[in-house]
Amino acid sequence: MAITYNNLYLDIRQQLRRAGIEEATLEARELVCFGTGKSREQLVRDGGLYASPELENRVRELVDRHLAGEPVAYLIGEWEFYGLPLDISPEVLIPRPDTEVVAEQAIGYVKTLGDCRVLDLCAGSGCIGLAVAAQAPQARVVLGEWSDGALRICRQNIRRNSLTGRVVPMRADAREKPEKSLGEFQCIVSNPPYIPSGDIAGLDVSVKDYEPHLALDGGRDGLDFYRSISEKWKEALVPGGRLYFEVGIGQADSVLRIMRTQGFGDIQVVKDLRDVPRVVFGTLCTEI
Repeated sequence: MAITYNNLYLDIRQQLRRAGIEEATLEARELVCFGTGKSREQLVRDGGLYASPELENRVRELVDRHLAGEPVAYLIGEWEFYGLPLDISPEVLIPRPDTEVVAEQAIGYVKTLGDCRVLDLCAGSGCIGLAVAAQAPQARVVLGEWSDGALRICRQNIRRNSLTGRVVPMRADAREKPEKSLGEFQCIVSNPPYIPSGDIAGLDVSVKDYEPHLALDGGRDGLDFYRSISEKWKEALVPGGRLYFEVGIGQADSVLRIMRTQGFGDIQVVKDLRDVPRVVFGTLCTEI
């Protein structure tokens, strides 16, 4: 029996809700749009028309894969972050609302600086650095990333958002000291790997079986990258510049202590929308 696009969407949304998916409305829309080859506007416009059996089957196959654990962003190859459309692949983490909190904090600071250089270290898809560049036109941004696959996605997203003139991708290992030739930045922002190695096997199937472990594994206690970035990359930060971190649940106090040990002051903790301490940032103290 034929089904209209609108009823197909409502059916998929109900199916996702029954499965306990919080973002059922958003995910149903994205899956139906991708499966039928329609934009959001076209889906609304054509809602009363009938979908072909081939298109309906394609959508339902995508839904089955999603319910088995495969994230929507990997199924459709894109996701939105801070209003920007981004290419996404299994080489990078899927941008999450929690990360918009660190982006927002960094953007607010960078906007006060005038001409400046910003480094997004462990950039992944480039989402934080691209959001900063889009919101602060005076900033020049470097996306530092170790993974070749992630760097490829960074380049695609720079082009997709027409930011080629002010954003450059660069291979960078957050665990090693930066090259002197890199120069200095007024702001470094990072959402590094922060899951303790032993906890990865217990993560949700959608994370442990699909997202890149290289971008998840923060070492035995989950804090390896916070230690190395605070110690080694402060050399790339101007005195008085700021370092912003996204942190995992329960890590804020430990990251604060790490930063304080490495000479950062005025350290602040910011909570996300679920009241979880999510961002830790501080200022590199000038020498007396």
